[in-house]
Amino acid sequence: MRRILIGLMFVSGAAVGCSRASATESSTSAAPANGEPAGITAGAEKTREITLPAGTHLPIVLDTTVGSDISRIEQPVQAHLSRAVILQGTTVLPEGSRLTGVVTDAKQSGKVKGLAHVAVRFDTLVAGHDERYRVDTSAVGRTAPATKKKDALEIGGGAAGGALIGGLIGGKKGALIGTAAGGGAGTAVVLSTRGQEIHMARGSAMTLRLVKPLTVRVRE
Repeated sequence: MRRILIGLMFVSGAAVGCSRASATESSTSAAPANGEPAGITAGAEKTREITLPAGTHLPIVLDTTVGSDISRIEQPVQAHLSRAVILQGTTVLPEGSRLTGVVTDAKQSGKVKGLAHVAVRFDTLVAGHDERYRVDTSAVGRTAPATKKKDALEIGGGAAGGALIGGLIGGKKGALIGTAAGGGAGTAVVLSTRGQEIHMARGSAMTLRLVKPLTVRVRE
């Protein structure tokens, strides 16, 4: 009986020793090698906020093709910064930062009057480690050139052709009739033909302007 009691006491002491050793190893492994308290990550990145003032220019390149005859209002558009935006020596927005927005105007050219026009506006910026910001930028648009000179040549060409045919057929009187007929034909061509459309193709470079200040978190 005495031997059994001694054996039990020995086993119990060994178990206590093992528990203390395990606890010591756990506490040792939990402590970082640099001696900092557990739960604090060494070399954690610090950030600070930098505000780009209103009026700052953002150089972009379109990633979406838009056009007066192929786009619709509220259609999504995308772009990216063609170069970094730097303020006082600090890169605030890295090159390649993405922007998203919508088409704000898409108007086809009219047959009689009205020039084609297309415009876009960007309202979201994704920079750094996928950090998303709301931005307020000016709209960027393009208007097709006027075709008045071309229209005048078409009408004039029709009139000249009519005069030539009329003159060959019936002399002076025929020439006058031909002129009227020719002029009418030229005018009909103009009235039935739309003017030039306008497009801003993918890869087009343009510049946005911040309407309101933009505050960005920058990693140091």
